[in-house]
Amino acid sequence: VQLQASGGGSVQAGGSLRLSCVVSERTAATNRVAWFRQALGNDREFVAATTWIGGAYYSDSVRGRFAISRDNAKDTVYLQMNSLRPEDTAVYYCAANAARDRYERASNYNYWGQGTQVTVSS
Repeated sequence: VQLQASGGGSVQAGGSLRLSCVVSERTAATNRVAWFRQALGNDREFVAATTWIGGAYYSDSVRGRFAISRDNAKDTVYLQMNSLRPEDTAVYYCAANAARDRYERASNYNYWGQGTQVTVSS
């Protein structure tokens, strides 16, 4: 299984970006796809998650600003990020698992993409 994340970049505060994660195999083992982020010197933290049949979960820090969605025909999960803040600066990773465990724990995910850098300047 391979996950390919893309869409990162540099924006000013208040701007928007959309990240994409293409999943090579959409099976029971990759039923849930999530986004995590890791800022320099920090632990990897949960951002948002969804499954191929629906549902959306967000961290408190991004709820109301970010939206996770999916295109089953393209095996792609998106993260629309609006009202970006400097504290959103991080490397963003997509990850997938079978959706049996707590969605916010990075250790529960079996498959990871390579990460894409998001930089928000003030």
